[in-house]
Amino acid sequence: MFERMMRSLRVARWATFTYFGLNGFVMGMWVVHIPVIEHRIGIGHAALGWLLLLLGAGAFAGMQLAGPLTDRLGPRIAVPAGAALCSVALALPGLATGPTALGGALLALGFGNGCLDVAMNAHAVHVEHAYRRPVMSAFHAVFSLGGVLAALVGARTLGQGYPPEATLGTAAGLGLAIGLLAAPALLRTPRPPRESSPAKVSGGRRATPARVWALAVLALMLMLCEGVANDWSTLHLRDALGAPAATAAMAYGAFATAMTAGRLLTDRIAGRFGAVAVLRYGAATAAAGLGTAALSPWIAPALAGWALFGIGLSGCVPQLFSAAGHIEPEAAATNVSRVAGLGYLGMLAGPAVIGPLTHLAPLNLVLLLPVALCAVAAAAAGVLRSASGTPTRTAASMTTEASGR
Repeated sequence: MFERMMRSLRVARWATFTYFGLNGFVMGMWVVHIPVIEHRIGIGHAALGWLLLLLGAGAFAGMQLAGPLTDRLGPRIAVPAGAALCSVALALPGLATGPTALGGALLALGFGNGCLDVAMNAHAVHVEHAYRRPVMSAFHAVFSLGGVLAALVGARTLGQGYPPEATLGTAAGLGLAIGLLAAPALLRTPRPPRESSPAKVSGGRRATPARVWALAVLALMLMLCEGVANDWSTLHLRDALGAPAATAAMAYGAFATAMTAGRLLTDRIAGRFGAVAVLRYGAATAAAGLGTAALSPWIAPALAGWALFGIGLSGCVPQLFSAAGHIEPEAAATNVSRVAGLGYLGMLAGPAVIGPLTHLAPLNLVLLLPVALCAVAAAAAGVLRSASGTPTRTAASMTTEASGR
């Protein structure tokens, strides 16, 4: 019996890896096809920027809807449903023939991405709860690896001259098949009762704990910093330091590589030193790294600073998602949707915040704003201590105690 339960848990963990990798791959396939779709439809960067807001709006809406539904229906239904929506929607941008159609396609893709994001993170919380040790960061690392795979596949297919509708359609069909095939391996989680206790309900709706909102604010700040790296790292080296285009591109490469590597290591560090230490010292490291990149007059230290920024940020957001899910296991997905939703808004706000400020000060000085946000997150890391849930004992721990080992 015990061996069967542990085998089921291991299989569920690998299924969770599958969905995180699938999500990263689907969104990565859209990203690498942005230039060719933009050119085919005949729109400029400004119009594309406005259309991309629909992607973000769809994602936010999907997150808020998927949270309560995942808690009600269970991740075993919500995760494959989100994967199906996200995968099928990937084909739509390739079929769009005009700005209006592309806007609708991006709204649908964002909605599917938001649904899958919340549902798979909620399931990851249940898996982590059962393991009784940190496993969340590794899932997020696999999401990044899915994006890397998409970049490699996209580069190959674009180089061979395949049209985006064929490539994205094929990727959509593959994603749909993988999402449905992995569904039986997901955990069966208990569903909450239809009526919540009065202490947890406000105005006919479940009241979100204040600790969840505190975590959400931290997610907003840290994911805004991540968005700054996505959008401004290459421009920083090119414009502020005069680096050649190829060298400037290495800034984002250093950040993304360091972040992926850091996420692969964070679970082990969190298991030994705790989530508070990961957030406190990770955010402080990120602040030091970006501060070095912003203030360095030389390219090499700036590249090292962007890499240090990625290492520092790598484990922070997964700790916030995990803590939010453990506060109320029966409302894990709803609470994760609050943190993920506000964090996603922060990532979208990065360009909107930094861009106008560059008209008032040089870019390298404007980058001191996310440095300050990282410092604030480091100082507020203690919120994870009060937000940590107390998971029930797993079959593994109970069996070990019963056997006296």
